[in-house]
This record gives sequence, C-alpha cells and structure tokens, in this order.
Amino acid sequence: MTPRISRRAMLRGAGAALALPWLEAMAAPRRARPVRMAVLYMPNGVNPHHWTPRETTCGMDLPGVLQPLESLKSEILVLSELTNAACHTGDGHYVKIGGFLTGTTISKTVGSDLRSNGVSMDQLAAQKIGNLTPLPSLELGIEPVTTGVDLVVGYTRLYGSNIAWSTPTTPVAKEISPRLAFDRLFRSNAKERRKDADVNDSVLDHVLEDAGSLKGRVGAADRAKLDEYLDSVRAVEKRIEFDRRRMKEATDADPDARREVERLGGRLKDYHLDPGRLRERGFDHTEHVRLMFDVMALAFWTDSTRVSTFMFGNEVSGRNFSFLPGVSGGHHQISHHENNPGKLEEYKKIGIWHLEQYAYLLGRLASIREGDGTLLDNAMVVFGAGIRDGNAHSPINVPIVLGGRGGGTLRTGRHIASPTRTPLCNLWLSMLRRMGIDLDRFSDSTGEIEGLA
Repeated sequence: MTPRISRRAMLRGAGAALALPWLEAMAAPRRARPVRMAVLYMPNGVNPHHWTPRETTCGMDLPGVLQPLESLKSEILVLSELTNAACHTGDGHYVKIGGFLTGTTISKTVGSDLRSNGVSMDQLAAQKIGNLTPLPSLELGIEPVTTGVDLVVGYTRLYGSNIAWSTPTTPVAKEISPRLAFDRLFRSNAKERRKDADVNDSVLDHVLEDAGSLKGRVGAADRAKLDEYLDSVRAVEKRIEFDRRRMKEATDADPDARREVERLGGRLKDYHLDPGRLRERGFDHTEHVRLMFDVMALAFWTDSTRVSTFMFGNEVSGRNFSFLPGVSGGHHQISHHENNPGKLEEYKKIGIWHLEQYAYLLGRLASIREGDGTLLDNAMVVFGAGIRDGNAHSPINVPIVLGGRGGGTLRTGRHIASPTRTPLCNLWLSMLRRMGIDLDRFSDSTGEIEGLA
C-alpha cells in the first residue's frame, strides 16, 4: 500500500520550500478539498452601456465589455444591482475603494492616519481560516503605493492604493513584483533574495532530490500530477526571469526607463517616455498582470493560501493604455468621458482588456484538475470595481462578476439581477459563509444574495 502523505508536506532544499498540490496519496475526500477565494479590483469603473447582460431564452447574452468571458460563460455569474451604500458620500474615488471590501465609510484625512472603520472581508476570512495554510492571505498588485494629497477632494492618495484592511486602521501591503511574489511562495530564504536582484537560480534545482524521493513513494497518477506541477512552476519561473532580463536590458540603456521599472507601474506622463518607446524597450503590462495571476493560481493549487486579492491599479490610476489599438491616453482621464462617443469607445476597450485578463485567470484555474473536478470548481473569483461609471462615480449597481462554483455551492452560467440597491455586502457574506465562516451578517448585509445556488 502506498504510504499516506501529509497535506502539509513540502519539497525542501537549500533555501527552497515547495508546497504540494493535492495528491491521491493525501487521501483527501472530495468534501475536504478547500474553497479558495480571490477578489480582483479594477479602478475607475466601466463603460456602463456595454456591461449588463440581457436575459434571453438561451441564457446570458454577454455585452461588449464581457465578451472575453464568452467561452467561460458556463463558469460565471454576472451580478447586477449591488450597491455599497456606505460609499455613497464624499469624493469621487477614494471613499469607494476604501470601503469596497469593508462596507464602511472611510475617515477623511490628508495624512497617514488612515481609518477604514472596518475589517475587509478577505482579511476577516484570513483571520478565521488563515491558520490552515502557510500564508493566511496573498495580496498582489501592479502599481506601488501612491503618496501625497489629492487637493481636488482633500483625501490622502494612500487610500487609493489599498482594498485589504486587517484592522480599521491597518491596510495590508500588496506585492507588485512577480519575482518577489513567486519567492514568497517557494523560497524559505525569500527575504535574503529580495536584497539580491541578480540571483537567478531555479527553485527546482534545490528540491530535485526531495522530488525524486517523493515520486518513488507515490503511484503513477500522482507522479504525473507532480510532473505537471513542477513543469508549471518552472514555466512561470522562466517567464519571470525573461521579463526581469528584458526590463534590465531596457533600463541599462535609459535612466528614465530605470526609474519607471523601479516604480513598476508609475504614470507614464511622469517620465519623458511615450508608450511605444516603452513597448520597444520591453515593458509589457499584460505579461506583468498574467505573471501575477500565475503566481495566484500556484498559491491556490498548492493550498499555500485560500484567500487572495489583486489590484489592477490604484484608484485614480493614470495608467496609459495606448498599447491598445484605438486607445490614446490614461485610464482615469478616459473614464471621465463626458459621454463623448470617442472616449466611451476607448473606455470600452480598456474594460475589455481587463476582462481578458480575468478570463486568463479563470481559464488557468479551469485547466488544473483537482479530484474529479477543477481548481475553478473549488474557487470563487470576483472581478469588480468600486464605482459603476468613472464619469458618475456612483457606487450604485457596481460592476461585479463571480467566477467559479464555490465547491459546488454556486449555480453558474447566469445573470442574477438582485432587487435595486441590494447591499454589496450580501455578496461578501455569501462568499464568507461558503468559506466555512459562520457569520450572521457582514457590515450592512441583510442576508445572502438570492439565487446563487
């Protein structure tokens, strides 16, 4: 009989510690497979004219911005009429992002004395179940923290950089480097490696002996799963190294580009570099996002964490999307479209790009087998924004998509239109309960979203 392996077993070597995916030798019944939860936040809202599906006799009819999800339509729920009432006050942006996952109203300040007045739903989950995994939660993003004061509205820009709050006064820092996020998962010496950006040894080189020993103790099916997993780890590792080298070559030739890389997503207008020149020098925003999603997928696959958040950008982000055909300018600027048809079309294209990246993550999770299902079957992945339309800044009927089946507790492939102004926190409560967290309510919730199951 094949000896049983602990669910917490790892492949170890000098400076390396790789958590393992689910294996038959772990003897975990289907009901024991955990549900994972992720929230992907997009700043600046969406083009509202191309978002909400029309109901048809054949199911959802996905409009323009949601078209990238067509092949995954059976795996998602589009949720409309959800509102974050506590955010319906104050400025155009900061109140909306600050309370997106807390359901609270942030305190106005121009300093570092931040106060969300609540714990975010992801961090509540991390506090309740984070002891079951090596990492209680994993916070990822693309842009560094924005500092200073937005003089237009009188809020510190720090609020725009965070959606995760571990206490009412403590935002959780996000990792914006794919290499450092990868090391956090697989390197026991991650802190030392952070100081030396030129080290590029493969983590697999350090665990070959341990991996060989494990393969000798498991059956053929598990050996195949291990090979698939290790190949995936190496593939991500290679892409991270390629991206790092490409950017290094760019910065060696251009001091301005070096500063841009160091910021990892700073506004292009802050530097005298046009988007075309940046592309020529190797900056690839899409690849940056997808590398982060690959790290998240590996974290869920290995049960390194069951809770994660990702920020496509800080709120009021000026990210230049001129790398998209037909788009010229920054995201925030274009979101203030004033109903100009040209800007609305650009706004739509930026939204489509974001949904393409969401579809990439859902597809990656769906490709990973777990028991007689997939990793996506055992996940809940939200895509959303704190405002519906960047021109109106309204937290009423915010754009929300929920991907995955939540361990079989979600009936996907539908558009659920809740009663007008249903609390967004009803969704957060529904998800927390599916994570095994016993709550009567969360913030201003009035119950679960009706019709999810």
